[in-house]
Amino acid sequence: MCRTHAQADVASGVNVAARELLPTNVIPRHYHVTLEPNFKDFTFDGTVVIDLDVAEDSKSISLHTLELDVHSATVSSEGQTVSSSPKISYNETTQVTTFDFDNEVPKGKKAQLEIKFTGQLNDKMAGFYRSTYKKEDGSQGLLAVSQMEPTDARRSFPCFDEPSLKAEFTVTLIADKNLTCLSNMDVSGETEVQSKQTNAAKKAVTFNKSPLMSTYLVAFVVGELNYIETNEFRVPVRVYAPPGQDIEHGRFSLNLAAKTLAFYEKVFGIEFPLPKMDQIAIPDFAQGAMENWGLVTYRVVDLLLDEKASGAATKERVAEVVQHELAHQWFGNLVTMDWWDGLWLNEGFATWASWYSCNIFYPEWKVWETYVVDNLQRALSLDSLRSSHPIEVPVKRADEINQIFDAISYSKGSCVLRMISTYLGEDTFLEGVRRYLKKHAYGNTQTGDLWASLAEASGKGVEDVMQVWTKNIGYPVVTVEEKGNNTVKLKQNRFLRTGDTKPEEDRVIYPVFLGLRTKDGIDESQTLSKREDTFKVPNDDFFKLNANHTGLYRTSYSPERLAKLGEAAKNGLLSVEDRAGMIADAGALATSGYQKTSGVLNLLKGFETETEFVVWNEIIGRVASVQSAWMFEDKAVRDGLEAFLRELVSAKAHQLGWEFSEKDGHIEQQFKAMLFGSAGLSGDQKIIDTAKEMFKKYMAGDRSAVHPNIRGSVFSMALKHGGKEEYDAVLDFYRKSTNSDERNTALRCLGRAKDPELIKRTLDLLFSGEVKDQDIYMPTAGLRSHPEGIEALYEWMTQNWEKLVEKLPPALSMLGTMVTIFTSSFTKKEQLAKVEQFFADKSTNGFDQSLAQSLDAIRSKISWVERDREDVAAWVKENTKSS
Repeated sequence: MCRTHAQADVASGVNVAARELLPTNVIPRHYHVTLEPNFKDFTFDGTVVIDLDVAEDSKSISLHTLELDVHSATVSSEGQTVSSSPKISYNETTQVTTFDFDNEVPKGKKAQLEIKFTGQLNDKMAGFYRSTYKKEDGSQGLLAVSQMEPTDARRSFPCFDEPSLKAEFTVTLIADKNLTCLSNMDVSGETEVQSKQTNAAKKAVTFNKSPLMSTYLVAFVVGELNYIETNEFRVPVRVYAPPGQDIEHGRFSLNLAAKTLAFYEKVFGIEFPLPKMDQIAIPDFAQGAMENWGLVTYRVVDLLLDEKASGAATKERVAEVVQHELAHQWFGNLVTMDWWDGLWLNEGFATWASWYSCNIFYPEWKVWETYVVDNLQRALSLDSLRSSHPIEVPVKRADEINQIFDAISYSKGSCVLRMISTYLGEDTFLEGVRRYLKKHAYGNTQTGDLWASLAEASGKGVEDVMQVWTKNIGYPVVTVEEKGNNTVKLKQNRFLRTGDTKPEEDRVIYPVFLGLRTKDGIDESQTLSKREDTFKVPNDDFFKLNANHTGLYRTSYSPERLAKLGEAAKNGLLSVEDRAGMIADAGALATSGYQKTSGVLNLLKGFETETEFVVWNEIIGRVASVQSAWMFEDKAVRDGLEAFLRELVSAKAHQLGWEFSEKDGHIEQQFKAMLFGSAGLSGDQKIIDTAKEMFKKYMAGDRSAVHPNIRGSVFSMALKHGGKEEYDAVLDFYRKSTNSDERNTALRCLGRAKDPELIKRTLDLLFSGEVKDQDIYMPTAGLRSHPEGIEALYEWMTQNWEKLVEKLPPALSMLGTMVTIFTSSFTKKEQLAKVEQFFADKSTNGFDQSLAQSLDAIRSKISWVERDREDVAAWVKENTKSS
């Protein structure tokens, strides 16, 4: 699964006993699922026939159901009816239905359970659900679609909904003859049947039997659909979309999918085992995409790309998501974790593979440089909180699972794999991956199985090194003390953003791959494997740890060494990754009190001659993190920080300009766009005036007036410096555009308007029905850019809490995301107390980790500002022209 946006104490060993698991007396081998969606009353009728192996003498069968009405059940064994009316009971807490019967089925026999049921074609984007879209004539169209991961297959049909209980699936979908029916496999046949719902003639489409797979990968789609197809791969590859979407916008993803499948077959050494690969754009989709085997589902904006209406960053996102989902066809689908504590095996690897393949397909994008400011920083940021969790996190219940689809499973997971692939060498790493996939094809694994295959391929003791990283929470900061005689003493300690690590939280010793960069190159052979140790460095006074930032740690240098590294950066001795990573480390260390914030601001000031997009991305990001921590501080200081950012970026923004042409490379486009937006939003008057002029022309109908790369910045500046007229124009643009990327830009910018009446209108959109549930986080983005918006967001949440919980059930992932958005931008003690008090008497099941992480983030800002308030005020006064 690919996330949209952009969760635990130390784990040791696997406690299977604590998991809520089904009884093991029977084992599912094959399901025949028949479903008929009813688009009038939003229900579906279903029958499932499950073939079982009986592992113990049995007088009951238990499986998962959720929001299904079971009408009848029959148990038979080897042609004989055992019970035509077993006693049916339901445990709401564990979501388990049990069928009890009097006649025992002996161990070693085959059994069959047939269940007739009805379910809800819900609007919660979980299970078998409905999705709406606007047809070309303005009327509303409906699709029945599915999203099973992690535990919503049980909403669609009664099943043994645990990843290790793999089975084969035969699917039959009953629908009106004009509708398209899709599932994981290709169609085996179609017959005419009489609908139970309407008595009208319908078609029953049956699909070929699937290979062994987990329930969370089963998929169904029924509706009006258009498609394009390519035969550039060994099996047909298609992209589907509902009417109202230009299907030709799927061409980029279609061609990329065909090439990527062929590439992964070579890299993984195993053929894609299904007879076709479909990708479909779904108008209502909670995540970014879902890797259902043979039928990958996507948000519209993550699959369809209109290169005339979208910028370079959107294209890169689409490529990354497509390659992420296709990596899952092997890593996750063919070989699957045995339980959800191994989720990172799926997501960490698919994340790594998408960057690896993207780098080979589009070397000019230089994605590994971006990785350092993207995935690595996302992982290090969340994992610097006390309320983070280990990569291998123990999960017991269904409502805990959604919370671990986070930056630890995805980003830290992929960083650990990047670290081990650097340590072993990429070729050796991939040889280990091939062995792992071949050995465990169609089976289930634990993390240790991957380490074993990598150890076999490399001859190195991988598990001992790697399990420290996967089974423990957090990561170290390595402090560098220069001792003279070309010697440095290195010491590692647990890094917490709040800067208050307690001795009992600092017991883990990490194997830290030093990656020592000198003028002679990079030495990957040395490891800090104890609390502290001494190492030799060259006598020419140039060295840097963690070359290219492939290691998962922060490095704390003395102010003098940091200044020397700043000079080394200017002299071309550091790679782009080194420069960006060094800035990121310095910023994080200031947050936690290892360094003064003024020292970081001075470091950034010295980078004004920097030429690379990725480094500037990190520079701007680090100033922004100071600004967000100082959000509720004295206005003079806030204005001073804004002036500093403006002085930092404006000259470069004007030098590069904001005209875009065919000659601009992928990175250059993003570089121009970022500097234009950053300079304008920090008060560059020439750029603001230009943006206002562009906005006026664009809204008057000249769509060429604003290039897609800067559309968000132009809208944001118009709203920040405008009023009701500009707001109405952006809202009207949102309402009239049919392009998802354009609509998302408009939604994300609306909150920039600070007028109290306009803030209210932005918040009113959340429950207006005008914004799809999948997108309700978007209008909040702009509101988080100013104190008035942050306060208004929180007030809105407290006033609408019950409705919010009803709209976004806690067991699904969106509520946790929204709680983070509503609370985490606060920076003061009294604000923290207010949030704690609000949630004190509420059940936080399903979002307790998101809330804890928000509170930790607030605490870290409180301690940072208290520590460096005077330091920053003095620096701003001395260093900015307008203060």
